[in-house]
Amino acid sequence: MDLLNDSLQFAEPGFIFATDQGHGMIYLEHFGLTETPFSLTPDTGFYFNYLGHQQALNVLLVALRSGEGFLKITGEVGTGKTMLCRKLLATLDDSYCSAYLPNPLLGPTELHQAIAAEIGVERLESNQSLHELQTLILDRALALQRTGRRVVICVDEAQAMSDVSLEALRLLSNLETEKSKLLQIVLFAQPELDVRLEQENFRQLRQRISFAQHLLPLDREGVHAYIAHRMLISGDRNGDVFLPKAIDQIYRASKGVPRLVNILAHKGLLAAFGAGHKTVDVDHVRIAIRDTAEAQLPFQWKLSPTLLWGLALVTIVELALVAYLLL
Repeated sequence: MDLLNDSLQFAEPGFIFATDQGHGMIYLEHFGLTETPFSLTPDTGFYFNYLGHQQALNVLLVALRSGEGFLKITGEVGTGKTMLCRKLLATLDDSYCSAYLPNPLLGPTELHQAIAAEIGVERLESNQSLHELQTLILDRALALQRTGRRVVICVDEAQAMSDVSLEALRLLSNLETEKSKLLQIVLFAQPELDVRLEQENFRQLRQRISFAQHLLPLDREGVHAYIAHRMLISGDRNGDVFLPKAIDQIYRASKGVPRLVNILAHKGLLAAFGAGHKTVDVDHVRIAIRDTAEAQLPFQWKLSPTLLWGLALVTIVELALVAYLLL
């Protein structure tokens, strides 16, 4: 091993993780990889089409082709909503004009400006009124429809939108011809959005949502397949870097949440690299878990000799008390 590897081999885990700075580049050659397998950046090249995500993507594609106006995807933090959103946008063909809004903290006017810019409205000015912006969006959507194209608006982190912006979005969905919607809107959000939509003032928006899917964490088999999938794309041809028991440990600690799986797998690779090992085992994963606040290490009894003596003494006292009462 070179000087860096020699120094990392005897370093504390926290130092190893800090040295990497979240990029994973320092271990690629060690494990024979061509790119970082567990980056937190949603890269559709790593998209994992497994059960819930596959079903959600299929539902979105069918619903959009059917001309549905309002769709909703929810999921807890880290379950892959942004990845699914980007995969949807990458899957749509030229018959769609898509608008991607990653920033939900927009007022109604800013929201209209962002949508107009995304779908190619040319006559945009900073002082245009909401009515003027809506007219420009309508004209552009009609022009696109005449060429056989549909407008799809994807809003990420929609649970953070203000009430007035959600209402503005609903009003935009009113743009339609006699036969079809001019704008199709997909909301990607945490479950907090569902709680907000239960309020009386959102009943009209709630009724507009024709299809909804909820993303669940991966199950045990899903985590095994997910790690193998990302390692294969990154250049691991043998699939033997992560030992099965190590993946089981990652599953239990992450509860199947893909973002946490990425964090723990990445840190597991770093720990194994720092120790000069070619495989990631349970000990490396435990180091990763201890360094990750959101992960939960499965509870394990650790009985010290002092505790054993204490338990024995309590048992003896209890037996003596029972014997005394029986006399």
